[in-house]
Amino acid sequence: MSGQCSSIDIWGALRETEFPVTRQWAYFDHAAVAPLPRRSGNVLRAWTQEQELNGCVHWPEWEAKLEVIRGDVARLIGADPEEVAFVNSTTQGLGLIAEGFPWNDGDNVVTVSEEYPSNIYPWMNLADRGVSLRTVPSRDGRVWVEDLANAMDARTRLLTISYVEWTSGFRNDLDALADVCQSKGAALCLDAIQGLGALTIDVRRTPVDFVCADGHKWLLGPEGAGFLYVRRDWIDRLRPLGVGWHSVVGSYNDPLNVYQLKPNAQRWEGGSFNMPGLQAFGASVGLFHELGPDRVSRRVLENAEKGRRVAESCGWTVVGSRRPEDLSGIVALERSGTDPDAVVRFLRERGVALACRRGRLRISAHCYNNDDDFDRLERALRDANQGL
Repeated sequence: MSGQCSSIDIWGALRETEFPVTRQWAYFDHAAVAPLPRRSGNVLRAWTQEQELNGCVHWPEWEAKLEVIRGDVARLIGADPEEVAFVNSTTQGLGLIAEGFPWNDGDNVVTVSEEYPSNIYPWMNLADRGVSLRTVPSRDGRVWVEDLANAMDARTRLLTISYVEWTSGFRNDLDALADVCQSKGAALCLDAIQGLGALTIDVRRTPVDFVCADGHKWLLGPEGAGFLYVRRDWIDRLRPLGVGWHSVVGSYNDPLNVYQLKPNAQRWEGGSFNMPGLQAFGASVGLFHELGPDRVSRRVLENAEKGRRVAESCGWTVVGSRRPEDLSGIVALERSGTDPDAVVRFLRERGVALACRRGRLRISAHCYNNDDDFDRLERALRDANQGL
Protein backbone atom coordinates (compact mmCIF):
# COMPACT_ATOMS: atom_id res chain seq x y z
CA MET A 1 0.00 0.00 0.00
CA SER A 2 2.74 2.46 0.95
CA GLY A 3 4.40 1.99 -2.42
CA GLN A 4 1.19 2.76 -4.30
CA CYS A 5 -0.19 5.73 -2.36
CA SER A 6 1.28 9.13 -1.67
CA SER A 7 1.46 10.51 1.87
CA ILE A 8 -1.50 12.72 0.92
CA ASP A 9 -3.97 10.01 -0.08
CA ILE A 10 -2.72 6.94 1.79
CA TRP A 11 -5.17 7.37 4.68
CA GLY A 12 -8.12 7.72 2.34
CA ALA A 13 -7.06 4.57 0.48
CA LEU A 14 -6.59 2.74 3.78
CA ARG A 15 -10.02 3.81 4.95
CA GLU A 16 -11.66 2.65 1.73
CA THR A 17 -9.92 -0.71 1.40
CA GLU A 18 -9.47 -1.84 4.99
CA PHE A 19 -12.14 -0.32 7.26
CA PRO A 20 -15.75 -1.08 6.34
CA VAL A 21 -16.70 0.08 9.85
CA THR A 22 -16.63 3.62 8.41
CA ARG A 23 -19.76 2.94 6.37
CA GLN A 24 -21.87 3.06 9.51
CA TRP A 25 -19.76 4.55 12.28
CA ALA A 26 -17.53 7.43 13.15
CA TYR A 27 -15.51 5.10 15.34
CA PHE A 28 -13.54 6.68 18.20
CA ASP A 29 -13.25 3.74 20.60
CA HIS A 30 -9.94 2.07 19.70
CA ALA A 31 -8.82 2.25 23.34
CA ALA A 32 -11.60 -0.27 24.07
CA VAL A 33 -11.92 -2.73 21.17
CA ALA A 34 -10.92 -1.80 17.64
CA PRO A 35 -12.79 -2.79 14.47
CA LEU A 36 -10.85 -5.30 12.40
CA PRO A 37 -9.20 -4.32 9.14
CA ARG A 38 -10.68 -6.18 6.21
CA ARG A 39 -7.51 -8.25 5.76
CA SER A 40 -7.76 -9.56 9.32
CA GLY A 41 -11.42 -10.40 8.90
CA ASN A 42 -10.54 -12.24 5.70
CA VAL A 43 -8.06 -14.38 7.64
CA LEU A 44 -10.74 -15.34 10.15
CA ARG A 45 -13.19 -16.19 7.40
CA ALA A 46 -10.56 -18.29 5.61
CA TRP A 47 -9.73 -20.12 8.83
CA THR A 48 -13.38 -20.99 9.40
CA GLN A 49 -13.72 -22.37 5.90
CA GLU A 50 -10.47 -24.30 6.26
CA GLN A 51 -11.69 -25.95 9.45
CA GLU A 52 -15.05 -26.81 7.89
CA LEU A 53 -13.49 -28.37 4.80
CA ASN A 54 -10.24 -29.91 6.02
CA GLY A 55 -10.14 -30.13 9.81
CA CYS A 56 -6.50 -30.26 10.89
CA VAL A 57 -5.03 -31.65 7.67
CA HIS A 58 -3.25 -28.36 6.88
CA TRP A 59 -2.50 -27.42 10.48
CA PRO A 60 1.32 -27.55 9.97
CA GLU A 61 1.01 -24.77 7.38
CA TRP A 62 -0.83 -22.56 9.85
CA GLU A 63 1.73 -23.38 12.53
CA ALA A 64 4.55 -22.32 10.22
CA LYS A 65 2.81 -18.98 9.69
CA LEU A 66 2.97 -18.38 13.44
CA GLU A 67 6.74 -18.11 13.29
CA VAL A 68 6.47 -15.46 10.59
CA ILE A 69 4.02 -13.59 12.82
CA ARG A 70 6.34 -13.98 15.80
CA GLY A 71 9.09 -12.33 13.78
CA ASP A 72 6.80 -9.49 12.71
CA VAL A 73 5.72 -8.85 16.31
CA ALA A 74 9.35 -8.90 17.46
CA ARG A 75 10.32 -6.44 14.73
CA LEU A 76 7.50 -4.12 15.80
CA ILE A 77 9.12 -3.63 19.22
CA GLY A 78 12.78 -4.11 18.29
CA ALA A 79 13.04 -7.53 19.96
CA ASP A 80 14.40 -10.90 18.94
CA PRO A 81 11.75 -13.51 17.99
CA GLU A 82 13.17 -15.81 20.69
CA GLU A 83 12.04 -13.24 23.29
CA VAL A 84 8.38 -13.27 22.19
CA ALA A 85 5.63 -15.60 23.39
CA PHE A 86 2.02 -15.55 22.28
CA VAL A 87 -0.60 -15.01 25.01
CA ASN A 88 -4.37 -14.67 25.09
CA SER A 89 -4.47 -11.34 26.91
CA THR A 90 -2.44 -8.62 28.58
CA THR A 91 -3.75 -9.98 31.87
CA GLN A 92 -2.30 -13.42 31.14
CA GLY A 93 1.07 -11.91 30.32
CA LEU A 94 1.17 -9.81 33.48
CA GLY A 95 0.16 -12.84 35.54
CA LEU A 96 3.00 -14.91 34.09
CA ILE A 97 5.46 -12.21 35.15
CA ALA A 98 3.93 -11.67 38.59
CA GLU A 99 3.74 -15.34 39.51
CA GLY A 100 6.99 -16.37 37.86
CA PHE A 101 9.23 -13.61 39.23
CA PRO A 102 11.88 -14.77 41.76
CA TRP A 103 10.46 -13.03 44.82
CA ASN A 104 11.76 -13.03 48.36
CA ASP A 105 9.76 -12.33 51.48
CA GLY A 106 9.78 -8.57 52.07
CA ASP A 107 10.11 -7.54 48.42
CA ASN A 108 7.85 -4.86 46.97
CA VAL A 109 6.42 -3.73 43.63
CA VAL A 110 5.74 -0.10 42.69
CA THR A 111 3.02 1.10 40.32
CA VAL A 112 0.64 4.00 39.67
CA SER A 113 -2.63 4.26 41.61
CA GLU A 114 -4.63 4.82 38.42
CA GLU A 115 -3.42 1.68 36.65
CA TYR A 116 -5.90 -0.60 34.93
CA PRO A 117 -7.04 -3.34 37.35
CA SER A 118 -5.17 -6.04 35.43
CA ASN A 119 -1.94 -4.28 36.40
CA ILE A 120 -2.99 -4.02 40.06
CA TYR A 121 -4.55 -7.33 41.08
CA PRO A 122 -1.75 -9.70 39.99
CA TRP A 123 0.65 -7.84 42.28
CA MET A 124 -1.84 -7.67 45.16
CA ASN A 125 -2.18 -11.43 44.77
CA LEU A 126 1.44 -11.79 45.90
CA ALA A 127 0.70 -10.66 49.47
CA ASP A 128 0.71 -14.24 50.78
CA ARG A 129 4.23 -14.60 49.41
CA GLY A 130 5.41 -11.61 51.43
CA VAL A 131 5.41 -9.19 48.49
CA SER A 132 3.75 -5.79 48.93
CA LEU A 133 2.39 -3.39 46.32
CA ARG A 134 3.09 0.33 46.59
CA THR A 135 0.81 2.62 44.56
CA VAL A 136 1.74 6.18 43.66
CA PRO A 137 -0.98 8.73 42.71
CA SER A 138 -0.61 11.12 39.81
CA ARG A 139 -0.40 14.86 40.35
CA ASP A 140 -1.63 17.70 38.15
CA GLY A 141 -2.74 15.27 35.47
CA ARG A 142 0.68 13.63 35.24
CA VAL A 143 2.58 10.65 36.56
CA TRP A 144 5.81 12.08 37.94
CA VAL A 145 8.91 9.97 37.52
CA GLU A 146 10.39 11.37 40.72
CA ASP A 147 7.32 10.25 42.70
CA LEU A 148 7.79 6.71 41.46
CA ALA A 149 11.51 6.87 42.20
CA ASN A 150 10.83 8.10 45.73
CA ALA A 151 8.50 5.16 46.36
CA MET A 152 11.22 2.68 45.44
CA ASP A 153 13.74 1.39 47.96
CA ALA A 154 16.32 -1.37 48.31
CA ARG A 155 13.55 -4.02 48.42
CA THR A 156 11.79 -2.82 45.26
CA ARG A 157 12.26 -5.59 42.74
CA LEU A 158 9.98 -4.35 39.98
CA LEU A 159 8.21 -1.26 38.65
CA THR A 160 5.10 -2.12 36.63
CA ILE A 161 3.34 0.56 34.62
CA SER A 162 1.25 1.24 31.55
CA TYR A 163 2.76 2.87 28.51
CA VAL A 164 -0.40 5.04 28.44
CA GLU A 165 -2.77 5.47 31.37
CA TRP A 166 -6.21 4.27 30.31
CA THR A 167 -8.43 6.97 31.86
CA SER A 168 -6.26 10.05 31.34
CA GLY A 169 -4.29 9.25 28.21
CA PHE A 170 -1.04 10.24 29.93
CA ARG A 171 2.02 8.80 28.19
CA ASN A 172 4.67 7.63 30.62
CA ASP A 173 8.30 8.47 29.88
CA LEU A 174 9.73 5.01 29.25
CA ASP A 175 13.32 6.22 28.88
CA ALA A 176 13.23 8.02 32.22
CA LEU A 177 11.56 5.05 33.93
CA ALA A 178 14.13 2.65 32.51
CA ASP A 179 16.91 4.88 33.86
CA VAL A 180 15.29 4.90 37.31
CA CYS A 181 14.89 1.12 37.33
CA GLN A 182 18.50 0.60 36.33
CA SER A 183 19.70 2.95 39.05
CA LYS A 184 17.53 1.16 41.63
CA GLY A 185 18.35 -2.36 40.46
CA ALA A 186 14.67 -3.06 39.68
CA ALA A 187 13.04 -4.65 36.66
CA LEU A 188 10.65 -2.68 34.43
CA CYS A 189 7.37 -4.34 33.38
CA LEU A 190 5.24 -2.58 30.77
CA ASP A 191 1.53 -2.96 30.08
CA ALA A 192 1.67 -1.71 26.50
CA ILE A 193 -1.90 -2.30 25.34
CA GLN A 194 -2.91 1.38 25.39
CA GLY A 195 0.30 2.54 23.75
CA LEU A 196 1.66 0.15 21.16
CA GLY A 197 0.14 0.83 17.77
CA ALA A 198 -0.71 4.43 18.57
CA LEU A 199 2.91 4.88 19.68
CA THR A 200 6.10 2.94 19.06
CA ILE A 201 8.44 0.98 21.34
CA ASP A 202 12.03 -0.08 20.83
CA VAL A 203 13.11 -2.41 23.62
CA ARG A 204 16.70 -2.31 22.40
CA ARG A 205 16.91 1.47 22.78
CA THR A 206 14.83 1.55 25.96
CA PRO A 207 15.74 -1.42 28.19
CA VAL A 208 12.32 -2.66 29.24
CA ASP A 209 12.44 -6.12 30.81
CA PHE A 210 8.87 -7.30 30.13
CA VAL A 211 6.16 -6.12 27.74
CA CYS A 212 2.58 -7.42 27.62
CA ALA A 213 -0.09 -6.45 25.11
CA ASP A 214 -3.21 -7.97 23.62
CA GLY A 215 -3.83 -6.95 20.02
CA HIS A 216 -7.45 -5.82 20.13
CA LYS A 217 -6.97 -2.10 20.77
CA TRP A 218 -4.49 0.11 18.92
CA LEU A 219 -2.93 -2.87 17.12
CA LEU A 220 -6.28 -3.48 15.36
CA GLY A 221 -6.35 -7.22 16.02
CA PRO A 222 -9.02 -9.55 17.40
CA GLU A 223 -9.54 -10.16 21.10
CA GLY A 224 -7.70 -13.11 22.63
CA ALA A 225 -4.47 -12.79 20.64
CA GLY A 226 -1.45 -10.92 21.97
CA PHE A 227 2.15 -11.27 23.03
CA LEU A 228 4.53 -11.32 25.96
CA TYR A 229 8.08 -10.04 25.59
CA VAL A 230 10.68 -11.35 28.03
CA ARG A 231 14.16 -9.88 27.73
CA ARG A 232 16.64 -12.63 26.96
CA ASP A 233 18.52 -12.42 30.27
CA TRP A 234 15.25 -13.03 32.16
CA ILE A 235 14.17 -16.20 30.33
CA ASP A 236 16.01 -18.57 32.65
CA ARG A 237 15.40 -16.45 35.77
CA LEU A 238 11.62 -16.29 35.45
CA ARG A 239 9.78 -19.40 36.62
CA PRO A 240 7.75 -20.88 33.73
CA LEU A 241 4.05 -21.30 34.42
CA GLY A 242 1.37 -23.11 32.47
CA VAL A 243 3.96 -25.59 31.25
CA GLY A 244 2.68 -28.09 28.70
CA TRP A 245 3.52 -29.99 25.55
CA HIS A 246 4.61 -26.88 23.64
CA SER A 247 6.93 -25.68 26.42
CA VAL A 248 9.55 -28.36 25.89
CA VAL A 249 12.15 -29.12 23.25
CA GLY A 250 10.93 -32.65 22.51
CA SER A 251 7.87 -33.70 20.59
CA TYR A 252 4.55 -34.43 22.28
CA ASN A 253 4.94 -37.89 20.74
CA ASP A 254 8.07 -38.57 22.82
CA PRO A 255 7.18 -41.61 25.02
CA LEU A 256 9.93 -40.69 27.51
CA ASN A 257 8.46 -37.25 28.35
CA VAL A 258 11.90 -35.65 28.71
CA TYR A 259 11.49 -32.39 30.61
CA GLN A 260 13.74 -29.96 28.76
CA LEU A 261 12.26 -26.48 28.47
CA LYS A 262 12.67 -24.54 25.28
CA PRO A 263 15.53 -22.04 25.61
CA ASN A 264 13.30 -19.15 24.59
CA ALA A 265 10.02 -17.45 25.43
CA GLN A 266 8.03 -20.27 23.84
CA ARG A 267 8.35 -22.12 27.16
CA TRP A 268 5.37 -19.96 28.27
CA GLU A 269 3.23 -21.28 25.38
CA GLY A 270 2.12 -24.40 27.17
CA GLY A 271 -0.68 -25.69 24.99
CA SER A 272 -2.66 -25.12 21.84
CA PHE A 273 -2.79 -21.67 20.28
CA ASN A 274 -5.68 -19.39 19.52
CA MET A 275 -4.76 -20.16 15.93
CA PRO A 276 -7.38 -18.10 14.06
CA GLY A 277 -6.93 -15.15 16.40
CA LEU A 278 -3.15 -15.14 16.05
CA GLN A 279 -3.36 -15.46 12.27
CA ALA A 280 -5.65 -12.43 12.16
CA PHE A 281 -3.41 -10.58 14.63
CA GLY A 282 -0.53 -11.26 12.29
CA ALA A 283 -2.44 -9.68 9.42
CA SER A 284 -3.05 -6.58 11.52
CA VAL A 285 0.62 -6.34 12.54
CA GLY A 286 1.53 -6.72 8.88
CA LEU A 287 -0.56 -3.67 8.10
CA PHE A 288 1.52 -1.60 10.53
CA HIS A 289 4.73 -2.72 8.86
CA GLU A 290 3.24 -1.89 5.48
CA LEU A 291 2.23 1.62 6.53
CA GLY A 292 5.22 2.27 8.79
CA PRO A 293 4.70 2.31 12.59
CA ASP A 294 6.16 5.81 12.96
CA ARG A 295 3.86 7.20 10.28
CA VAL A 296 0.84 5.56 11.90
CA SER A 297 1.83 7.06 15.24
CA ARG A 298 2.16 10.56 13.82
CA ARG A 299 -1.28 10.28 12.25
CA VAL A 300 -2.86 8.98 15.48
CA LEU A 301 -1.37 11.88 17.46
CA GLU A 302 -2.60 14.37 14.85
CA ASN A 303 -6.09 12.91 15.09
CA ALA A 304 -5.97 13.03 18.88
CA GLU A 305 -5.28 16.75 18.63
CA LYS A 306 -8.28 17.14 16.33
CA GLY A 307 -10.35 15.38 18.97
CA ARG A 308 -9.17 17.81 21.62
CA ARG A 309 -10.08 20.82 19.49
CA VAL A 310 -13.53 19.45 18.67
CA ALA A 311 -14.27 18.59 22.31
CA GLU A 312 -13.17 22.00 23.59
CA SER A 313 -15.25 23.76 20.96
CA CYS A 314 -18.25 21.86 22.35
CA GLY A 315 -17.64 22.89 25.96
CA TRP A 316 -15.66 19.89 27.20
CA THR A 317 -12.50 20.18 29.27
CA VAL A 318 -9.51 18.09 28.24
CA VAL A 319 -8.10 16.27 31.26
CA GLY A 320 -4.39 15.93 31.91
CA SER A 321 -1.12 17.33 30.70
CA ARG A 322 -0.88 19.08 27.33
CA ARG A 323 2.89 18.76 27.01
CA PRO A 324 3.59 17.10 23.64
CA GLU A 325 5.75 14.39 25.20
CA ASP A 326 2.88 13.43 27.55
CA LEU A 327 0.23 12.99 24.85
CA SER A 328 -1.13 9.77 23.38
CA GLY A 329 -4.02 8.58 21.25
CA ILE A 330 -6.43 8.82 24.20
CA VAL A 331 -8.28 12.09 24.85
CA ALA A 332 -10.02 12.21 28.24
CA LEU A 333 -12.79 14.77 28.79
CA GLU A 334 -14.96 16.20 31.54
CA ARG A 335 -17.91 18.60 31.46
CA SER A 336 -19.60 19.96 34.54
CA GLY A 337 -23.20 18.85 34.97
CA THR A 338 -23.01 16.31 32.14
CA ASP A 339 -23.39 12.55 32.51
CA PRO A 340 -20.75 11.05 30.18
CA ASP A 341 -22.49 7.66 30.11
CA ALA A 342 -25.62 9.37 28.80
CA VAL A 343 -23.51 11.17 26.19
CA VAL A 344 -22.04 7.84 25.02
CA ARG A 345 -25.54 6.41 24.55
CA PHE A 346 -26.75 9.57 22.80
CA LEU A 347 -23.81 9.57 20.38
CA ARG A 348 -24.18 5.90 19.51
CA GLU A 349 -27.72 6.55 18.39
CA ARG A 350 -26.14 8.99 15.92
CA GLY A 351 -23.48 6.63 14.65
CA VAL A 352 -20.60 7.94 16.76
CA ALA A 353 -18.78 5.40 18.94
CA LEU A 354 -16.68 6.41 21.92
CA ALA A 355 -16.52 5.45 25.60
CA CYS A 356 -16.84 6.57 29.19
CA ARG A 357 -14.22 5.44 31.68
CA ARG A 358 -14.42 6.30 35.38
CA GLY A 359 -16.56 9.35 34.86
CA ARG A 360 -14.71 10.73 31.85
CA LEU A 361 -15.62 10.78 28.19
CA ARG A 362 -12.85 9.11 26.18
CA ILE A 363 -12.07 9.70 22.51
CA SER A 364 -9.57 7.36 20.87
CA ALA A 365 -9.21 7.95 17.12
CA HIS A 366 -6.96 5.88 14.87
CA CYS A 367 -5.03 6.61 11.70
CA TYR A 368 -7.94 5.98 9.30
CA ASN A 369 -10.33 8.46 10.98
CA ASN A 370 -10.84 11.56 8.84
CA ASP A 371 -12.39 15.02 8.92
CA ASP A 372 -15.84 13.61 8.12
CA ASP A 373 -15.65 11.55 11.31
CA PHE A 374 -14.66 14.57 13.38
CA ASP A 375 -17.47 16.63 11.83
CA ARG A 376 -19.94 13.92 12.87
CA LEU A 377 -18.43 13.92 16.35
CA GLU A 378 -18.77 17.69 16.65
CA ARG A 379 -22.38 17.72 15.47
CA ALA A 380 -23.27 14.89 17.84
CA LEU A 381 -21.59 16.55 20.83
CA ARG A 382 -23.42 19.83 20.11
CA ASP A 383 -26.70 17.95 19.81
CA ALA A 384 -25.95 16.24 23.12
CA ASN A 385 -25.44 19.63 24.76
CA GLN A 386 -28.96 20.56 23.69
CA GLY A 387 -30.65 17.21 24.14
CA LEU A 388 -29.31 16.02 27.51
